[in-house]
Order: sequence, then C-alpha cells, then structure tokens
Amino acid sequence: MTDGTLTIGTKRYSSWSLRGWLAVRLAGLNVAETVIPLAGGATPGIKAVSPGGTVPYLEHQGAKLWESLAICEYCAEFAPSLWPADRIARAHARAIAGEMHAGFRELRMAMPMSLYRAGAAGTCLTEGAAADIARIAALWADTRARFGAGSPYLFGAAFTNADAMYAPVACRLLTYQPPLPPAAQAYCNALRAHPLMEQWYAEAAQEPAEWHLEKYEAAPQG
Repeated sequence: MTDGTLTIGTKRYSSWSLRGWLAVRLAGLNVAETVIPLAGGATPGIKAVSPGGTVPYLEHQGAKLWESLAICEYCAEFAPSLWPADRIARAHARAIAGEMHAGFRELRMAMPMSLYRAGAAGTCLTEGAAADIARIAALWADTRARFGAGSPYLFGAAFTNADAMYAPVACRLLTYQPPLPPAAQAYCNALRAHPLMEQWYAEAAQEPAEWHLEKYEAAPQG
C-alpha cells in the first residue's frame, strides 16, 4: 500500500513535473504515480485533481503540495541530504533554486522542454535565451567551483534539490544544443546520465502517441 499519490504531466514536456518527480524519487517516498497528458494551461483534467490547477501535485501522508519547490522542501524533511549539509552551501543552493524557480523566462519561452523534438538542434536561440543561458552557465561554474569541485553535480557527489531544479534546463540544452562552455556541457551530460533521468527519458519515449503535441514535436520554423 502506498502513502499517497504524485500527479505529473506528460514526461516529454513537463519540466516542473520532472523537478517534483526527482525530489520525490530521491527522497524515496512511497507514492503511486499518475500521469495526466498536457494540452497547454490548466486543463480540466489537472484542475480536477490539483488545488492549484498545476502539476506536479503531491499527496503524501495527509500533506498536499502543488508547487515544485515546496515539494523539494518537503522531500528534504525525509531526506535531508537533498540540501547540502553545510550552512553556507545550503543557503547558496536555496538561492540558486529560487532563481531558477522565478527566472529564465526567455529561455523557457524560446526553448520549451521537448525531450525528443525533431530537428531542434541549433535552433531557437533568441537574444534573450542566450542571455539566460550565459547566466545559467556562469551560475553553474561558480557553484561547482565553490562547492562541487571535482564532482559531477553542483554540490559534490550527491544529486540535490538544486540539481533537480536545473535538470529540465539541461534537458532543454541537450535538445536544442546551443553553444555551451565545456563545463556546462559536462554538467548537462552528468545530469542526463543519472539513473533517474535515464528512467524519465525512457518512460517519456513510451508515452502514447496521442499524447504528443505537434507544436512541441515538429521541427522549429525559422
């Protein structure tokens, strides 16, 4: 018997679902998983199950959470290693997770998450997206130099909530393949190689064709 339910959107497209899903799986919460196909916006199917009309939505042992960063914080109550143990590193991790949560709109708009989008490599690099990518690459480089030197992830050998928050960014960069500094490319590759990311990609590839959205599957125009 499970302790609750995690409701997420289509794995090919739902960047916020990936963040919450990673935190829940890393924390080892015993919850059933429900996937609702996305169609843009707060659809009736999502509104029917999520108080905020958004995914991911976690119900666990009486707790109800419908926001990704809140889910990450909740999961850290069960798995404290989801945040760095050191106070300074933990503060930095929360700051960069919050920056991801609130920012980088230009990148999100120009390069929507689509794990298997055809012909996407080398496309969709707007001026605003390039500025966001430059900031992200600098943030990753600074964080790894200060807290994760010699390790694959931002804060060392452990995959933290900060990595979970940036995992969908890596997905975008791997799909659209804009020019990246070598260190940023290596970090994207390290995230992609994590077993949970391998599982997410594999399950996304097995989703029914009728869940696919043409606007996210067709090669970008222009």
